[in-house]
Parts: sequence; C-alpha cells; structure tokens
Amino acid sequence: MNWLQNLLTNPDSVAHIVALYAFVIACGVLLGKIKIFGVSLGVTFVLFVGILAGHFGFTGNASILTFVQDFGLILFVFCIGLQVGPSFFSSFKEGGVSMNLIAIGIVVLNIAVALTMYYLLGGRVQLPMIVGILCGAVTNTPGLGAANEALPQVDYNGPDIAMGYACAYPLGVMGIILSMILLRYICRVDLQKETDDLQNGDDKNARMKPYKFSVQVHNESIFGKTLVKIHQFLGRDFVCSRIMQNGHILIPNAKTVLGQDDVLHIVCAEDDAEAIVTFIGSRVDDINWEEEEKQDTPMVSRRILVTRSEVNGKTLSDLRVSSMYGVNVTRVNRSGMDLFASRALALQVGDRVMCVGPEDAIDRVADLLGNQLKRLDHPNIVTIFVGILVGILFGSLPVAIPGMPTPVKLGLAGGPLIIAILIGRFGYKVKLVTYTTMSANLMLREVGLVLFLASVGIKAGGKFFQTVVEGDGLLYVGIGFLITFIPLIVMGMIARFKLKLNYFTLMGLIAGSNTDPPALAYANTTAGNDAPSVGYSTVYPLAMFLRILTAQMIVLLLS
Repeated sequence: MNWLQNLLTNPDSVAHIVALYAFVIACGVLLGKIKIFGVSLGVTFVLFVGILAGHFGFTGNASILTFVQDFGLILFVFCIGLQVGPSFFSSFKEGGVSMNLIAIGIVVLNIAVALTMYYLLGGRVQLPMIVGILCGAVTNTPGLGAANEALPQVDYNGPDIAMGYACAYPLGVMGIILSMILLRYICRVDLQKETDDLQNGDDKNARMKPYKFSVQVHNESIFGKTLVKIHQFLGRDFVCSRIMQNGHILIPNAKTVLGQDDVLHIVCAEDDAEAIVTFIGSRVDDINWEEEEKQDTPMVSRRILVTRSEVNGKTLSDLRVSSMYGVNVTRVNRSGMDLFASRALALQVGDRVMCVGPEDAIDRVADLLGNQLKRLDHPNIVTIFVGILVGILFGSLPVAIPGMPTPVKLGLAGGPLIIAILIGRFGYKVKLVTYTTMSANLMLREVGLVLFLASVGIKAGGKFFQTVVEGDGLLYVGIGFLITFIPLIVMGMIARFKLKLNYFTLMGLIAGSNTDPPALAYANTTAGNDAPSVGYSTVYPLAMFLRILTAQMIVLLLS
C-alpha cells in the first residue's frame, strides 16, 4: 500500500499534485451547481474545497502550487481581456457613458467603504486583508489574484488574504441580490410599467434597428445621378442591394445611374428611412425581388463567414467586392450584432457578411473571404501566447511613482489584461487573428480560474479555520457586507432618481459592476427580457478592468 500512501501524502509527487487538483476542482464544480434560494456560488466552491483539503493536510510543493496559481491567473485574465476587448471602448458611446459613470461610482464607493473600515478599526485588520475582503465582497476573483500577486512587492507577512475573500464572498453574492430587491421597494418600482417603458424606449431607439424597404425614384433632381451622389446629397448611411430598371432586376454599384421610376431596395437605420423615401420618391411594397423572370442573371442572398486571416483588418473598400465581383454587401454580423456595411468598415475573422448577387459571383466572394467554418473551430494559439508574452513583459515594466520607495509594476494580472484588451480591439491592425470561438475562450478561462482558485484554497487551508473561526472571521463577514451593500444602495438610488434608469437595466448594471454572473441570472429571471444583459455587458468591461487594477494599486500604494 506504499503506492497509495505516496499518492495521497507526498507533496513533491507530480501524481499527488495532479490528483489533488483533479479532486478539488471536480468536487468544487459539482458543489457549485447546488442552488440555495435559486442562487449558486458556481466555480467559487473550488476555493472552499481547496481550503478544506489544505486544512486536512493535503497539499503540494509550495513552488509548484505558486506556479499553477500564477499560470491559471494569467490564462483567466487574458481570456477575459480578449472577450471584453472588442466592446471595451464602444461601451462608452451614447447611454453607456452614464451607465459606466454609475459603475465607476460603485467601484469608488466600494474602495471608500473598505478604507473607512480599515481606519475605523485602527489597523486591527491589515490593509492587504481588507483588500481580500473587498474582492470577496464584490465577488471579483481576478482582483484577488492581482492583489495576491502584488503582495511580494510590499513584503507582506500576514495571514493569507484569500481567507478574507472566502469569508466575504458568499454574503457578497447575497448582498448584491438583496440590494436589487431593496431598491425595488425603496424606488417603488412597478415591474409592468418598467416593461412598458422599456418597450417604448426600444421603439424610440430606431437608430440601432436595421430596416429594409423599397422606394421608387420620382425626384426629378436626381434623374441621371449616380448612387454615390445620392449618398453625398442625403448624408445618410444606407445600402442599395438591388435595383429594378425597365423591368429588370440588377445589382447596382456606386456608378449606377438612376432614372425615373427606377425602384431601389434599401437597407438603412429605421429612423433614416423616412428621410430617404422623401428625398428619392415614394415607398412601394409590391416588389418581388426574388422573381427570377425579371433577373437577367439569377441572384441569391447569402451570409458568408470571414475565416481567411488575409482578410482580417481589410475594409470593404479594400476588397472591392462590388466593382470586381458584382456583389453588394448589405450587412455584417459581428458577435450577434448587425452592422451597416459601410465602405470603411474593417472586417474581422468571425464576421458574417450578408451578400447579394449572382450565385457564381457569391461563390467567388465566399472563396475570397474563406467561408470555412472548420477554420474557426481551432483557437488561435499563436495570438494567445504572443499576447501573454507581451502582457508579461508589459506587466514587468517598473513604473516610478513619486513618494514610493520602489517602482510599481502591473504584474501578472494587470499586464496581460491590458494587452489582451488592446489585442481584442486592435489586433487586426497588426494582422493578429483575435477571433476565438466562445467555447474555446470559455474553456481556457474556466481552466485558468479553477486552477487559480484551487491553488489559493490549498495554500490557505492549513491556517484558515484557526485564523477565521478563532480569529476575526465574523468581522470579515461584517466588513464585506458593508462594502457590498452601501455602495449599491447609494449609487442605485442615484441611477434611479437622477438618471431615471430603467429598473431592469439597473439590475444588470449592478451585476455587471460587481462582475457577478449569479446576480445577472437572478436579474434575467426577474425581468424576463434582455435589458439586464444589456446593462451587464455595457459596464462589465470597464468594471472588470477597474476591479483588477484598483485591488493591485491599493496594495502597492497604501500598504
């Protein structure tokens, strides 16, 4: 039985360490599926199982545990950066500005409450532990990783900050949901009225809705003018996918000349439609654009998938699909959102391009763009590891700050996160294929997360119960609840009364500012529409970025 004893107890055995991680992760993930009052803690249970394993003496070589912890953290934050990168900058447009300001206010108030508790307690709880409690209270695991990674720079020798995180996390999840419920009663929210207001708001936001219609040319001033001239006169963004001239259906291009009674098939934003119709002529509704007898060449509409890396970053103007192939691109679907196919739009791998034209020409455009789904099934490993390498180099750069005895570094969390966001948004400009299937991104992200959580739990488990149960565990819970609850109530009331934010959107904003999927699940169940998801996705990129960097900066600047 020596082999079994060696497998279970030898901390330097690779087999022991792998088996320990497999057990902790498997049990943690299974337990994380258990719901209490409809809410589960998800993979965070891996941390608690790791603590339990460490408490009973199941551990591993400290250097190996540290390596796995840091590597898991890098994978996790880098995949998050790739995911949020494309929407990070666009989230500040239009209504997203006010929503992100509310999210920033929540982050700032979280930090203010945490520091207030630190000074009120007179240093009874060390500042790094307060940061650990803060990360648990706002349910942000990457922040814990960033703070943990910064501790060696400040020579911290206190208890593991994961203990504070573990104490604050469960009530943090419940506190976020409780704040949503309390705001509903404080603000006297009528859910049916909120649903109606949301529908009315969607109707008014016609700028975002693609709209198709047919219009007949009656304006004498545009007879003999080309389509490109019409674009210039109108100053409106639209695409003419087909045109009927003298009873024949054709594919137009920029140089197509309009004549009296020509009929155009237009794709535009819904609130531009009336202006376009008024300028060109009159709307017609009885045109069958699929009628083959009127087509000199049979035409089809087809979505083509961009899979060729050579196309990545090129604009529709660069590809010249209209002039060279006789095909019109009407819309581009990116990450589930339809975009107008303007000539300046840069294509990215993974885009789905709606093309209209003769079938043989469509086939040639498909060859040009790739249209091979299997290519997207394989994650772009080169981009991932090039990005990680650059991120580590960037995070290792020392930044001298006046008054600081040692230079500050972004470290293994901040560096890869920033580089991943930049690659996700601008990678195509340096010919990096940043597209990764959602399943591949989620797999790498979850693997990184569970490796990090298991490592932190195993390392902290040896002293966890002694420190928390016999020490300040209940104090950590109380501090965490105040950090969670106070900022959400204050900023939630400001968002509701001052900004008149829809309650369902506010629920998503609250969940997103805390980067908390269980709270989003509760919000979606309550709302029965996608408003919480919109609020969540609008503030999530900036909130995640701030949570990671501020946790690290507090440790480096104030400890």
